[in-house]
Amino acid sequence: MTASNRSSPFAIAQREGASGPLSGIRVLDLSAYIAGPYGCTLLADQGAEVIKVEPPTGDNLRRYPSTLEAESRAFLGVNRSKRGVVLDLKQPDQRAVLMRLVREADVLVHNFRPSVPARLGIDFESLHKLNPRLVYCSVTGYGEQGPMKDKAGYDQVLQTMTGMCTMQGKAGGAPEILYGSVVDYYAAALVAAGVSSALYERERSGEGQLVGVSLLRSALTMQSARMIWAEGEPAAVGRDMRSGGVTGIHPTAEGHLYISANTPRFWQALCARIGLPALADDPRYDTVRKRATHAEVLLPLLHAALATRSALDWEALFGEEVPCAAARQIEDMFDHPQVLAEDMIAALPHPLLGSYRGITRPIVFGRTPGPEPFAAPVFDQDTAAVAALLEPVGGE
Repeated sequence: MTASNRSSPFAIAQREGASGPLSGIRVLDLSAYIAGPYGCTLLADQGAEVIKVEPPTGDNLRRYPSTLEAESRAFLGVNRSKRGVVLDLKQPDQRAVLMRLVREADVLVHNFRPSVPARLGIDFESLHKLNPRLVYCSVTGYGEQGPMKDKAGYDQVLQTMTGMCTMQGKAGGAPEILYGSVVDYYAAALVAAGVSSALYERERSGEGQLVGVSLLRSALTMQSARMIWAEGEPAAVGRDMRSGGVTGIHPTAEGHLYISANTPRFWQALCARIGLPALADDPRYDTVRKRATHAEVLLPLLHAALATRSALDWEALFGEEVPCAAARQIEDMFDHPQVLAEDMIAALPHPLLGSYRGITRPIVFGRTPGPEPFAAPVFDQDTAAVAALLEPVGGE
């Protein structure tokens, strides 16, 4: 992928280690919270040079609750492998610095509400004139058009609006939030995918373009299997994909175990392993739908069998024959043998914390694995490194 060959202010962002599929691509991350920033982190994981541009007040994620006194755990997890600078885009001289960076950049990502970029003079049309090759990614709550376009959008607000919470809750019960910012993280994946596709298309056309990602699109796209309404159907139809019954989380002698037994093979293996082989061939239970219908009969039998061992013991006993997992704490993942074998965790040196361990390399590339990851920037960390840009732009 061809990046600019002009003298670049991004020299401060040189990465150590192997090249990645996006090495040489230069990204300006003006976004905050999770969706935009983590989308840029995914680009950094693939070798892109990313500069995070924060306002004087900093990314709001820095102020999220954290048991770490010196830093925000959320900010660290979302912003690895970036350089960090502070620019007040309300000040003309500071905007001029950004424009200097834009001339040399390949990608710009922001999550301002649709009315804000034009006020700041950083809307797509303005920056496209300045750098026609720029891929400009706008991350919004509800999109660029329509009556809700300037509303602030947040993960759990969109979960609630789009039906995710009612699906998450128990039948007849109150809606439930799915914690973990799943809408944000899926939007981040769409940011990385959309930007990468636009960069690929730029190889043919030579021109950048606008890439639009919204939390509304993310939340509905995540529910594509539910968002089907056939001609002639009533509005209220069964859209819950949960098979229920045997497939789910169950108590054991110690801890809880998730079991998936939707196929005939897995159902038969489960019955054999828990000592109830007669159930495997019983015609009353030989399909997923039948087992869900007769859950009130099957679950007491299943629970009585599972009560003889711990969740970890059952997990080992089921092995590869029955898809399952003992319910663990996230802390257990740092040293899980499979996670370590896949080299998903790295220790990253940090000026305030000494170091911290975190997830890295969410995608594996065989020939271009990408450079070494590094810690999220402390606030204002690299502003001095671009101070040399201030004098030239003063007279522009």
